[in-house]
Amino acid sequence: MSITPQHRPRRVQERLVALIILALLLFCPPLLLVIDALPAAGLSWLPLYIFIAWATLIGLTAWLMEDGSKH
Repeated sequence: MSITPQHRPRRVQERLVALIILALLLFCPPLLLVIDALPAAGLSWLPLYIFIAWATLIGLTAWLMEDGSKH
């Protein structure tokens, strides 16, 4: 039995909104410019930052969307 968005608990919806806000903050251009300007031995931190931030968002989304029931 799947849960439709209308039946989703309010806390889950609030957490999804918080996750969207976190994603917007992690990928805002000023923060990306700061990450890109970090000194490194000829390398840019930007690709690593984007990969880690994206993977974190995917993991948090998967954890949040689990309904907890065993099939």
